[in-house]
Amino acid sequence: MRLVFILCLIHHFTFAQVDSILSVPMIGVRALGQLPGGDMVNRFGANLNAGGTFMYKTNKNWVFGFDAGYLFGKRVKEDVTKQLKTAEGFIIDNEGYAADLRISQRGLALQLTIGKLIPVTKRFRNSGVLINVGFGYLQHKINLYDAQQKIAALKGELKYGYDRLSNGLVISQFVGYMILSKNRLLNIYMGIESAQAFTKSVRKFNFDTGLADTKQRLDILTGLKFGWILPLYKKTPNEFYFD
Repeated sequence: MRLVFILCLIHHFTFAQVDSILSVPMIGVRALGQLPGGDMVNRFGANLNAGGTFMYKTNKNWVFGFDAGYLFGKRVKEDVTKQLKTAEGFIIDNEGYAADLRISQRGLALQLTIGKLIPVTKRFRNSGVLINVGFGYLQHKINLYDAQQKIAALKGELKYGYDRLSNGLVISQFVGYMILSKNRLLNIYMGIESAQAFTKSVRKFNFDTGLADTKQRLDILTGLKFGWILPLYKKTPNEFYFD
């Protein structure tokens, strides 16, 4: 609620606002900081989801969109290279030296969204509380980067036996506030998003455990989402007013 209140104040003091409810296509970029839950919390730490959006707002303030994001994070909790390590905890390369292996999280999220913009005042009818839901696809994996390309056990397709590549259907819910202004300088949205993905491993066999990976997973991601948007207005300037 504090977040919505702050955005309402920013909105009130902008120089120009749209006068009538418009049908308008919008393109934009956004960032989402996420914390894992469900089965995902045992594999990864926090991540950043950065990407782009296309939205279309109707003159009834329904908002339809497409959202695409790239997930990346530094913390991987699941030690998939345990069997490759020495007693001292090092991975030895082909030449007998400690290897430079960098492990991180990578992923992809694609969603179609539908929502409703609810104005908080009659004066600013193209801005207000935004509520939407999304349906789509989520994929994530453990990224193993052999910087010097000297680890025989991770050469080529062999690393696929360790990366835990998983994907599946995702649904999401977003609640926040959107501001659309005529001057195109203050066109943003911010809020909380939660996503629940029903994933399964693409790799049927994990080299480190020697077991088939057939587990159905519930992966949850929750975080703060911020986006900047460019409305592609078609109407002429005289259809706007200034404060």
